[in-house]
Amino acid sequence: MAADYHASMAPRETSAKRLEAAEAANARACMGTHPEDAVLEVAGGIAVFTGAESPLTHAAGIGMSGPVSPAELDTLEEFFRSRGARPVVELCPFADPGLLPQLADRAYHLTEFNNVLARRLAGLELVLTPRVRRAMPDETELWSYTVGCGFFETDHLTTEEMDVGRAICAMPRAMTYLAASGQGTPAGGAAMAIHDGLAVLFADSTLPDFRRQGLHRELIAARLNEALAQSCDLAMASAAPGSVSQRNYERLGFQVVYTRVTLAGVV
Repeated sequence: MAADYHASMAPRETSAKRLEAAEAANARACMGTHPEDAVLEVAGGIAVFTGAESPLTHAAGIGMSGPVSPAELDTLEEFFRSRGARPVVELCPFADPGLLPQLADRAYHLTEFNNVLARRLAGLELVLTPRVRRAMPDETELWSYTVGCGFFETDHLTTEEMDVGRAICAMPRAMTYLAASGQGTPAGGAAMAIHDGLAVLFADSTLPDFRRQGLHRELIAARLNEALAQSCDLAMASAAPGSVSQRNYERLGFQVVYTRVTLAGVV
């Protein structure tokens, strides 16, 4: 039974490694706006610092290449704490099983669940997305404000909140998209980056007044169109379990492949 179990899990682990590697590459690329940006390769993944309070400051891909030593965790924690940031680890369920007990012993606590979704692009057909377009290079501020207002659900963004969008726009491989209402008013946005034939869809955001009008599904479809044009074979995204975002991705053929947890330590 044990041999059968491990044999059946092996393909899923291989796919998870590809997805987590793309997520780590995305995290590394999402730097450039904070004066003290830093990155650390550790424990088979990376840790990224883009500001002590930035949601982009975290570790990704940790434990995907094998056991993680206490010394590696010490190094990871010092990377964050020396910069005044709380250690945050996004943990894949296919990471080395010895990692979770170590994090528990260090008083890490659960802060968030995210479902990782994926779909293969073979056989996918292009669809019309009349309300969505690529953002222009000079629209960084517009895109950052639109996506930030939808994400933080406020009309007044701080510099730090705007910097999250600016960092995404500055990513070397990022493609950003804007969605408009029927009157042409910016109503939402999203981003995509491609890593070795894998399209990572992220930063999905719709302004509260324009939700439930199909704009998010159109943003997903527009990025899938581009992924096909770029000869990608796979697309991935993440969403809160049971959220409208998850349901929209599932309507467009995505399936949940695993649930990632976010664990935070003490500063």
